[in-house]
Amino acid sequence: MWQTMILQVFISMLPPLVYQLWHDRPNYDAKRGAWFTGIVCGISMVLCMLMSMHMESGYQFDIRLIPYIIGSLYGGYWSMGALTLLYTSLRIPFFNTDGEWLAFGMFLIIFCPMVLLSIQPFQLARRKDKQKIGAVLITVLQLFYGTTMLIDIILSKPKLMWEHVWILIGLIVLSYLVLWSSILIIENMREKQMLHRQLRRMSEKYRAEVQKLQQFIDETPLGVVLLDSEGRVTHLNEVAHMHFTPSTDKGAVHEMRGCTYLELIDPVRDGQSISMLQKALRGSRTSVELVETEGRVLVKTAFTMRDNEMTGPTSITGAALIMHDITELRHLRDELGRMDRLSLVGQMAASITHEIRNPMAVIRGFVQLMRERANEGQIEYFRIIMEELDRANAIINDFLSLAQNRLIDKAHSSLNDLMSEMLPLIQADANLRGIQVEWHPKPGLPALLLNDKEMKQLILNLARNGLEAMKEGTGVLLLSTDLLPGAVVLRVQDTGIGISKEQMAKLFEPFFTTKSRGTGLGLPVCLSIVERHNGRIDVESEEGNGTTFVVTFRLEEGEAEAAVAAEEYKRIG
Repeated sequence: MWQTMILQVFISMLPPLVYQLWHDRPNYDAKRGAWFTGIVCGISMVLCMLMSMHMESGYQFDIRLIPYIIGSLYGGYWSMGALTLLYTSLRIPFFNTDGEWLAFGMFLIIFCPMVLLSIQPFQLARRKDKQKIGAVLITVLQLFYGTTMLIDIILSKPKLMWEHVWILIGLIVLSYLVLWSSILIIENMREKQMLHRQLRRMSEKYRAEVQKLQQFIDETPLGVVLLDSEGRVTHLNEVAHMHFTPSTDKGAVHEMRGCTYLELIDPVRDGQSISMLQKALRGSRTSVELVETEGRVLVKTAFTMRDNEMTGPTSITGAALIMHDITELRHLRDELGRMDRLSLVGQMAASITHEIRNPMAVIRGFVQLMRERANEGQIEYFRIIMEELDRANAIINDFLSLAQNRLIDKAHSSLNDLMSEMLPLIQADANLRGIQVEWHPKPGLPALLLNDKEMKQLILNLARNGLEAMKEGTGVLLLSTDLLPGAVVLRVQDTGIGISKEQMAKLFEPFFTTKSRGTGLGLPVCLSIVERHNGRIDVESEEGNGTTFVVTFRLEEGEAEAAVAAEEYKRIG
């Protein structure tokens, strides 16, 4: 009899054991696992019923309802329904006494609703609370069967009372132990699975963060070297590799990982980096040093990497060396300082030249007065003096225009109208030189925010440059405007000698000129005018084939849309 009870215990422990095997599968599915749990619990319940212990009173002693409780609580509502139908169909044919019918009725009316109401709280509860819920259910179940059995035994066969009581007590104790063990095994397995999933998520998150960090290190313009506590290279980006070992082989970067920093860095060429890393590996404070080598300026930083959870020398987990090439930054800083000094000099020169204009105007007035009273032979000298004074005054005007970075008043004007106003002056100059002028305006140009005075100066300077680039009596000066998406373009094209590449590089530098009597300020003035109008000036030239100056003025968003609409309307009309 006791051997049968022990065998039933092993059979009732079958669901948690199979549950553990099912959860260990790599492709575990929680939904399918609930179905599988219900099926295994049903098999275990049937086997327990087949191995029931039959007493002379007709009672069956077993622990078949332990798999029923486990299957209902872990399998869910559908599992409880299936197990209830299975238990009912197998149990009813074997009822022998009124007590068994009474216990079964109480099972259906009281116990089954209790299990049904316990499923959701059980699945949401912690382990201790789950064991309490299981203990309450098994206690209620044992009260039903124990009470009805004892009443039936006392009324019918008192002589069998003590034998049945001992068996009942043994079953109660075994029921509690089996249920408690089953819940313990299943919950341990579930916690293990939960920890495994958390570990996998953390591993994936850690791997993703490591990849982000590695990509950041690889793409940063800084040179980065990471070492472990033994001084071996754990990560090295290409910038650092190119500094320590000049090579274009990208695969060499990966080959250096795992070697020591002494193998990576040449002590003769860069002993300073070795010294900084040695100090960092010993736990010395962060050091920053400025290094100038091979024409480059580097800022090097070495620091210790530590485990914040530990203290002392054992907390050192490695070291890092970061290198920042500030060569270009230093050049820019020097250039900025030079520009500031030039700006100061320009402001001073502008003030001086502005004061020079007044005495020059007085000198010109007296020279003109003296010419009126001079002899015929001296008039030519006075003419030359006045031309040179006018030339000096023109240089001063150009210099002031270039040096003064002032705000200008702008108004909506048509580039075609300004060109038409300047055309007679340009043609007169061209006629004196025997050069032909062609004017091709683009109809319907939108109005631009322009300063008329400066735009006329720009047009005249570019036109005269084109005329001076051609031999007298030959050549054509082509002036045109055009409308591009979002921009208005002015082109000044000549058929002169062209510009060499060497001259092109210095074309807009102040005081650079290829003319014998040029000041070198005309094109810089043109550039400053264009920039003050938020435009761009480009030069297209080829030696022997002439030069084209292309001035582009950007349209505002509203002006561009209006120009496109007007062009579309004109095309349709």
